[in-house]
Order: sequence, then C-alpha cells, then structure tokens
Amino acid sequence: MSTRPVSLARVAPAVFLPTLIFETGMGALAPMIALSGRGLGASVGMAGLVLALLGVGQILGDVPAGALAARVGDRKAMLIAAGIAVVTLLGCALADTLWELALAVAATGATNAVFILARQAYLTEVIPEGLRARALSTLGGMSRVGAFIGPFVGALVVHGRPVRDIYWLALVCAVVAALVVLLVPDVADPATAPEHRPAPVTVRSVVARHHRIFLTLGVAVLLVASVRATRQTVLPLWAEHLGQSPSTTSIVFGLAGLVDTLTFYPSGKIMDRAGRLWIAIPSMLVLGLTQAALPLTQGLVSLTVVAMLMGFGNGIGSGILMTLGADVAPPKTRAQFLGVWRLCSDSGTAAGPLVVSAAAGLGSLAAGIETMGAVGIIAAVALLRWVPRYSAFATTGSRSAPRRADVTAGTRAEPEQG
Repeated sequence: MSTRPVSLARVAPAVFLPTLIFETGMGALAPMIALSGRGLGASVGMAGLVLALLGVGQILGDVPAGALAARVGDRKAMLIAAGIAVVTLLGCALADTLWELALAVAATGATNAVFILARQAYLTEVIPEGLRARALSTLGGMSRVGAFIGPFVGALVVHGRPVRDIYWLALVCAVVAALVVLLVPDVADPATAPEHRPAPVTVRSVVARHHRIFLTLGVAVLLVASVRATRQTVLPLWAEHLGQSPSTTSIVFGLAGLVDTLTFYPSGKIMDRAGRLWIAIPSMLVLGLTQAALPLTQGLVSLTVVAMLMGFGNGIGSGILMTLGADVAPPKTRAQFLGVWRLCSDSGTAAGPLVVSAAAGLGSLAAGIETMGAVGIIAAVALLRWVPRYSAFATTGSRSAPRRADVTAGTRAEPEQG
C-alpha cells in the first residue's frame, strides 16, 4: 500500500469519476420520468407523483444506506447499489403499468442514496481534515455536473426514439460506474481495513446517543436543504408566471446551473482555510434574499440576473451539508450517523418544494416563494447558532488549541451530548 499523502488527485479516479458517471445517468432520468409515466396513461398529477418517488426512494434509502456501508464497507456498498440500480432501471425500461414504473423509480432513488453516502463516508475516513471541505465540495460538484449534463445527454438519446430509452442510458451509466469502482483501487487508510473496523451498531442507538445534534444542527441542515431544493421549483414556476416560453425558461435555468457548477471548488477551499461558516452563512443569505427578490422581477433580464445569483448562492454551498456531517460524525459509527444526517437533508429537499406548491395551490405563488426566502434567513441564523458548538472547523477563530491537537492526532472526541 502506498504511503504517499492522500490528495484530491489520488482519490479522483475511485471517488469522483464513478460519482460523475452515476449521477449523469440519474440527471438524465429526472426530466423524462414524468413523460414516461404519461406514456403509460398517467394524469399530469400522477406523472408528477411518479417523478417525486425518485426523491422519496432516496429518503427511504438513507438510513439503510448507512447501515449497509457500516456492515459491508463503502466499496462493497457501492457495488451492491450499482447492481441493484441495474435491476431497478431494467424494471423502469420494461414497465408495462404505472405501478411497476413507480415501484422501480422509488427503488432507483434508494440506490442513489447508497452510492452517494458510501463515497461520502469513504472520503471522510481517508482525506486529511485540511482537505475535507474541498473533497466533499468536489463530490457535491460531481453530482451537480452530472445533473447538469445528464439532461443534454438524455436529449440526444431520446431524440426521435421512445422516452423509455432514457432508462437504458442510466443503466449503462450504472454499469460503467460499477466497473470503475471494481477496477480502480481505493486509496486505503489502515484505519479502515476490515480488521480495524468496529462491530456494527444499530442506527437507533446512534440516534439516541447523538439526538442533541440531530435536534439542533440537524434541523438547521433540514432548513438549508429545503431552501436549496426550492430554487429548482420556484424558478420555472415564476418564469411561467411572467409569460416566458418553455425554451426561454430552460435557457435561464441552464445559465443558473452553469454558475452553480463553476463555484464548488473555490467554496471548498475557503471552507478549509477560513472555516465552514464563511461559506455556509453567505450561501444561505444569498439564496434567501434572491428567493425573496424573485417575485419582484418583471421581465427576462431581471429574472435571469436573479436566477444566476441563486445559482451562485447554491453553488458556493456545494458540499456544505456533507462537510458539516463529516465534521460532527463520530468515527466509530460514522456510516450510520451519516445515514441519519442525509435523512435530515433529504427530508428538507422534499419538504421545501411542497411548501411552495401548497402556497401556489392556495392561489399565492409569490407568498410561497417569499416564505422560503425567509426560511433561508432562518437557516443562516440556525447555522450561526449551532455550527460553532459542534464543529471544530466552524471558523478559524473557533478552533481551540486542545481541540485542534485532538483532530491532528486523529482522536477527536465525539460531540458532547449535554
């Protein structure tokens, strides 16, 4: 085994490449699942529900993903997830009824939860703390890049062909990602070798022991995730409200996505050098204020400017939730802890758009958008209140000398529970 220091370049083939490939397949699916449901006779509302099941499956898979990674190891968990994804995507492609498609879509979402959590747990284990935010921001960035380019690749695949061909593209991506994981060795840390891995403990015991973190910083994470997810809902809805065409809306959305994907690495560098709050707080303030400003836009130019600012706010926050989770996760039960942590964030991801949809259903889209803008400000306050208490990496000024010595020695104490 090599004794060279672990760097981002060394982990890229085993971590970032398979994540990019897998997430490209998932990104290609998102715009087509609803259309696939419509092709099987679903109403517009039911087709939207089938699409939502992709996120529901991911939520349902978060906690089992942590337990699986703790029991079999991160690498085997990824291979299992990719193998199951091949089966579920095959089910999507061959589904003859709506309920078959819905079940397969939900199961596919669960495999995505396992894949991402396994790489997050692995990076947390092997990457030096001084590179942690950059590593996890890059991991989050790979998901963003995959979600950005996936629809374009998918558009080429289904051009002039049946919509269900998109599932074959995602299946190929899952197979290629699995082959990369299988053939490219991880940069192993002796502490993660099987003989050093502690006996798995139950997720329930992990929640009981660390409930204070989940009830404080975990709630902040839920708020952050809800605001970040909402931008994907409010932008196209408000563009439609302003009378913009679907093609124009797609271009605006694409420009925002481009800004989003270009900012993940610099934000990770700032988090590593200055502290997590120097990115977490500005990200939430920008997202909250821009969402609050969205109902004030009256035309294409103002809409585009606000959309790009929203992309900037979201982009600089790339990896922040994974990084905070890695900072507070107890080393002996890291995978189980991160499974519950992701449950907090994915629940927020699902809840945010529901608030906007409910408000729109009651006749006030602007009120729903303004509400989520206020949630962004509340999330910034929650982070400011709770991150310094539980993280040795909040800001450079919050790192006490004894605490830093513990981290350097690799024996950082678990977060206090009192």
